Amino acid sequence: MPVANPYAEDLGNRKPLEALEDTAERIRQLVTPWSDDQFERSYAPGKWSARLILVHLSQTELALSTRARFALAQPGYTAQAFSQDDWMAIDHGADARTALAAYTSLRGLNLAMWTRLTKEQLDRAFLHPEYGELTVGWIMAQMAGHDIHHLKQLQAIHT
Repeated sequence: MPVANPYAEDLGNRKPLEALEDTAERIRQLVTPWSDDQFERSYAPGKWSARLILVHLSQTELALSTRARFALAQPGYTAQAFSQDDWMAIDHGADARTALAAYTSLRGLNLAMWTRLTKEQLDRAFLHPEYGELTVGWIMAQMAGHDIHHLKQLQAIHT
């Protein structure tokens, strides 16, 4: 049995695909009018700025969907763990609008994948070195809740 989705509370009773279909657009609409200074604001002391949240969302969109694709394409796939902090150091200097464009573009491509997956594909298992056996559907739910989690942070910055 897969480990619990760490973002299940954020996802609530929403269907993952429905959340994936609208959350990126909600984030885009929220932050598009922001100034460069607003992108450097944070929701709490010591936490990522809005710009870094967008960088993180684009990185996660890339990494987790790649993980799903490997799981779908390679029987017996074992995922590679990664540290979000190590990844952030790589793209730390990216500007907010570039990160937003990457995130929303990747989401469009990923929705083309997510919407066409069969139940059998969503149930496709793979191994994660820290979490054990997971499924492609678990990744979809994780990403959906993760988006909502960070949308809430961006909304807190906006207020």
